[in-house]
This record gives sequence, structure tokens and C-alpha cells, in this order.
Amino acid sequence: MNILGIETSCDETAAAIVQDGHQVKSSVISSQIALHAGYGGVIPELAAREHLKNIGPIVQAALNQARVELQYIDAIAVTSNPGLIPALLVGNAFAKGLAATLGIPVIGINHFLAHIYGTFIDNNESLNNPENYPILALVVSGGHTAIVLIQQDGNAKIIGSTLDDAAGEALDKAAKILNLGYPGGPIIDKLAKTGNPEAFNFPRSLTGARGKPLAPEHKFDFSFSGVKTSLLNTVKSMTHIDDILPDLLASYQAAVMDVLIMKAIAAASEYNARLICLCGGVACNSYLRQNLQTAAEKARRKLLLAPPKYCTDNAAMVAGLGFHYAKNNLLGTLDMPANARLDHNLGILPFAIGN
Repeated sequence: MNILGIETSCDETAAAIVQDGHQVKSSVISSQIALHAGYGGVIPELAAREHLKNIGPIVQAALNQARVELQYIDAIAVTSNPGLIPALLVGNAFAKGLAATLGIPVIGINHFLAHIYGTFIDNNESLNNPENYPILALVVSGGHTAIVLIQQDGNAKIIGSTLDDAAGEALDKAAKILNLGYPGGPIIDKLAKTGNPEAFNFPRSLTGARGKPLAPEHKFDFSFSGVKTSLLNTVKSMTHIDDILPDLLASYQAAVMDVLIMKAIAAASEYNARLICLCGGVACNSYLRQNLQTAAEKARRKLLLAPPKYCTDNAAMVAGLGFHYAKNNLLGTLDMPANARLDHNLGILPFAIGN
């Protein structure tokens, strides 16, 4: 079954053709980073205009790369939530119009769940192995930071999420404070490599590390507004930053990533998760990948890292997930809405072994 995936939730216009959920025949992405860099973040209206200009050529490029004609597309999967509404509407309108023209189903895809599925596109056998369940997914991006528990029957629930900033947002804001450019995550990751992560003692919020009791209901939740404020106050108190910039960034990055690692391992232990998967845009971070690997080995848990090409926004993960919905006849309609917010009721995931 050939699924055409379309992704326009933020600032990437992407299209992909994926066969049977895991054979990626093409994946094409048009990035808008240069357009939004001067603003220090994504401007929704500008993003929508770029999507409108690029979506037709990008879909055609994906078809050409896959050497697949439209008549051989069985369904269209499109990101319908969460994301920037102006951007989502462009992709959804295009997908619905094309599906109606071709007389094929359209499937609305949760971008958050697509990131989780992106971990398994090249590792389908991990989903089909009952010994890997329950699976714990650490989803870390510019818009979301959450821990998801996935049972063998597909039942999934968010057991922890951020109470304020997402981890990727915390990195972008740090880069903005220091005038490093946008997006901040890759810049900080690069510059922090030569720094000392113990040079500055930034807070690890919601961990009880500073003697403040942690409420049980926030055991697996995250908060990154405090570490961001701490960085801002540190920068304001200093007159010369250039010489110690790598140490400052390494310490800040460690404060963010250490909490992610600590909570993921603790949750895996409490829920006896056999497999941990790391996904989302921030999953490209080298410190996070290396140190989570070390922590998982120490805790005797399997770890699956999403390939970098499927960490950032892409349509292959959308098309791949769309196959499982189509296989189970869980289809969308031409009047399905686009939604900016993440619905925390994840329901039953169609790609788990029970489905």
C-alpha cells in the first residue's frame, strides 16, 4: 500500500511516499529556517504563505523521487494536529482536494504520534517483538516534551509532560538571550562540545535536587522556565561572556538534558518499560543521545534512537503512521478539522503489536 504523506505543521513543507508503513520510497523537505531566522522564531502567517507556494512542487518532487504516479497512491496522510493553524490548513486543504480528486481516503495524523512512529520506520521488528512492551517514548521537540507509555495492545497514555516551556523552546530561548541565532538547539549542541558541563550550576527543576519536595503528581513532569530564567540572570551579571561561552552553554544544555534522561529512566523503571525510544527534533542532540544511551545501559533497558532524518519534521513519519490507520480502516473525512493543540487522550495506537 502506497501512502502519500504531507507535513505542514510548522516551518517545513514536506512530502513522502511510504509503502506498507516502512519502505520509504521518497522523502522531500523544504525548510523555512532562513526565512524565520531574522525573527528568532516561526511567524505563522509567513510559514503558511511559504507552504502555499511550495506544497505543489514538493509533492510532485516526492512522486518523482519515488517513481510513483498518482494513480498508484492508495491514501493520503496529512498532519492535522497539533501545530500552527495557518500552516496546518494549507496542508490539509491540499490533501483533501487531492484525495477528493483521486477518489482515495484522506487520513488526519497526529504530529506528536508521528514523531514516535518515526523511531520505528527503519526498525519495524522492534514493534513486532512482544518482549519490547511496554514501550516508553521520550518525545522531545520545540513544541512538546512528554513521556508516553505504550502497551502491547496499543493503549497509550502521557505519563509526564512539560508544565511550561518545551525542551526545544528552552534551547531556542537560550540562543536568543545570547544572540546565537535560530534555531538554537543545533547551535548550542555544536558550541557546547568544547565546554565544561559542570562549570555552572543551573537548576534541575521538578527533580527535588535543591531540597524542595516534589509533588507526586509531577514526578514525571518537566519545567524549563526556571533554568531559562537562571541563564538570563547569569548573563546579566557578567560583563564578558565570549571566553566562557562554551562552558555556559555546556552547563545549560546539561541542565536541560539531564532532567530528560533522569525522568525517562525513572519512568521506565517504575512502569517496567522494556524499550525506551527517543524521538522529536531535540532527539538529534548529541549530549542527549550519548548520555541517554549510557543511562539506559546502566539501567539495563533497550534504547532505540530515532534516526536524525526522522527526528526533525518530515512526511515519511506521517505517511508511515498513515499506513497503519489505513490498514485498520481508521480513515478521516473531507470535513475533518485542523487543531493547534495536542489532545492528551492518545487512544489506541494502530502500530502496536496488538493491532
